[in-house]
Amino acid sequence: MSNLEGKIALVTGGGRGIGRAICQELAARGATIIVNYRRSGAAAAEVVAQIEKAGGAARCAQADVSDADQVTAMFKAIVSDFGTIDILVNNAGMTRDNIIMMMKPDDFDAVIETNLRSCWLCCKTAARTMMRKRSGSIINITSVVGIAGNGGQTNYAASKAGIIGLTKSLAKEVAVRGIRVNAVAPGFVETDMTADLADEIREKAIEAIPLGRMGAAQDIAKAVAFLASDEAAYITGQTLVVDGGMVM
Repeated sequence: MSNLEGKIALVTGGGRGIGRAICQELAARGATIIVNYRRSGAAAAEVVAQIEKAGGAARCAQADVSDADQVTAMFKAIVSDFGTIDILVNNAGMTRDNIIMMMKPDDFDAVIETNLRSCWLCCKTAARTMMRKRSGSIINITSVVGIAGNGGQTNYAASKAGIIGLTKSLAKEVAVRGIRVNAVAPGFVETDMTADLADEIREKAIEAIPLGRMGAAQDIAKAVAFLASDEAAYITGQTLVVDGGMVM
């Protein structure tokens, strides 16, 4: 297991689903976790309690990461309390699905702001601290939808494809300062977002996955932990697809 002892890690949208699993995995490997949330304070507090019960260190940080002022304030508080930030995981995201002819501009804007703008803002703010200390790892959670597309998700696909482009561009900008920037692209994963899928849709999805199952949140968390660790010290600008072979 990779050692993240002494590292300070911020996970946006860390209270639920994949974000929760990432928080728990990084904590199990020794990192101190800041669990960001926008509205789900109880869920974030539950993650902190679980980490502390297991002997780890964590705390909550409320902020709407699509709001520049709130992002600045959150990072300022983290650096004030912990002295630095070593790992940033941009996980916050949402969907508002519909075919393009029925999709409202507000639904497009909301998904772009929550998924892509928040990632850009947090990357920009974290990079300031990481560049001063000439080290750091940023992992952006994208999606296979950003690679292959998906009907009814033009807004979501655009946001996730944008994250891949952002990841590559930022990696080129900050590599000289010892900062690595990578992305993880999950496929179908068992989370609250997929729990309500009809059995027919679920079965059809699994048929398209060569490994024959939907992913677990822990599958994504382990990929993130690897990219955050020194085991990935020579990896930057990459998108690691974790989808059971669905879009290979």
